[in-house]
Amino acid sequence: MKKRYVVLITIAIIALVGYIQRGPLAIRIMEVGAARLMNLDATSDYSDGLHIALCGAGSPLPDPKRSGSCVAVVAGKQLFIVDAGTNGVRNLNTMRYPVGKIKGVFLTHFHSDHIDGLGELAMMRWVNGANTKPLPVRGPSGIKQVVAGFNNAYQQDSIYRNDHHGDGVAPLSGRGMRAKGFALPDDGELVRVFSGGGLTVDMLAVDHAPVAPAVAYLFSYKGRTALISGDTDKSANIEHFALEVDLLVHEALSRELVGVMNRAAVKAGNTGIAKITADIMDYHASPIEAAETARDAGVGHLLYYHVVPPLILPGTETVWLDGVEEVFADYTLGEDGTVISLPANSTDIVVLQQGL
Repeated sequence: MKKRYVVLITIAIIALVGYIQRGPLAIRIMEVGAARLMNLDATSDYSDGLHIALCGAGSPLPDPKRSGSCVAVVAGKQLFIVDAGTNGVRNLNTMRYPVGKIKGVFLTHFHSDHIDGLGELAMMRWVNGANTKPLPVRGPSGIKQVVAGFNNAYQQDSIYRNDHHGDGVAPLSGRGMRAKGFALPDDGELVRVFSGGGLTVDMLAVDHAPVAPAVAYLFSYKGRTALISGDTDKSANIEHFALEVDLLVHEALSRELVGVMNRAAVKAGNTGIAKITADIMDYHASPIEAAETARDAGVGHLLYYHVVPPLILPGTETVWLDGVEEVFADYTLGEDGTVISLPANSTDIVVLQQGL
């Protein structure tokens, strides 16, 4: 019995000392952890291939698991981003992706939730890699106006950072972004927007009317393919170009759940939300329609992103996915941090990570 008391007293003393010294202990733990994290690059462990990661799996509506639209594409040693929605670059840091090594951004269209993180992404890429050239941003016609606006907004910020940190961290030659626009291709046609390092990226038109232009991107690298839809209704053009791709990354909106939001807004007398929730139903694909596209195109795997509405309440995921399994069973419901790997010259499709 005495031994038991001695053990308990010893534990209590250790706990008390730990509590008293919690500040210095926290500093020491932070020193060790920060040094390790600063040198960590999650992509360095990837095999050669095409790897797709969701740095933002959501929409303009707040969702604790899904930020604004953002997709990272790793092809060999090259890192690209498709769309730059809210919190995307911060998620990339959490995921330990090398933001300073981002080679370029592709924009699908100019809705705010696909571009509102663009300025922060460009700034973080600039100073994290001491980049000496602006970030290339490619997209459909109109992109030069969007990029010019962000460059103007961040002009004073870049001057401050150069004055404070100098050319070794923030060389003025590398600040901001450089836009390259492409004419919208007709249905049935592709436009090559990037080629290098074994990777090709082709643009295709999608149906997001009245929003135009709106495009998707087809990535091809060493025998592996991934098509990222952007925002779209069910599209025959996507089905055509998704034929037998390894991975289809497709947006989706549950009309049933958005209908609940619409009825609640009407009942509450919120005419603005009632109008918005009614309008958005006809220019997004439903989960089942995206599954039908995947099935009819014979894709290897379907990854849902731009998930609308937020799936916060218990049971809402079940409602959102209702009927999908019967149409196309090889799917993943994406959230921030989801990573799917397509090893080079293989048929393997590996879900490496689900969530942050």
